[in-house]
Amino acid sequence: MTNSLAIALGLAIAAFVAADLLLFDGTNLLFLARKLYWLIDWLAFWR
Repeated sequence: MTNSLAIALGLAIAAFVAADLLLFDGTNLLFLARKLYWLIDWLAFWR
């Protein structure tokens, strides 16, 4: 991954996070955090 691609990807993620916090009060981030926790828990079970 080149530096310019990494910066563009980082800025895109930051923009999506900022838009979610401003428009939806972070509801989507909370949903994704819960799903990520569930995935990590499920993967730990199979370990």
